[in-house]
Amino acid sequence: MELDEIVALADAVAPLEGIASGVGAMSYGAQIVVEAGSSDEAVDLAIPLFADAVATAAIPEWPITKAEVIGEDEGYYDDVDGGMVG
Repeated sequence: MELDEIVALADAVAPLEGIASGVGAMSYGAQIVVEAGSSDEAVDLAIPLFADAVATAAIPEWPITKAEVIGEDEGYYDDVDGGMVG
């Protein structure tokens, strides 16, 4: 993925308090914030939001291969350092 593609994805997920990753990779990803009552509900809410962000960014629409839920008490993933923060 090229820098401009990931920047477009980052712009698309920004309203969701999101971050994007994938520069120089053969894939892309994002972390977004959703309010939900359960992990299953969070995934159900997040997947269409992510798909909309991908469409907005006009990057290839590939199948989603992984979705993870991190509770607010668990911190969040820091993509810069590759570790958990919080």
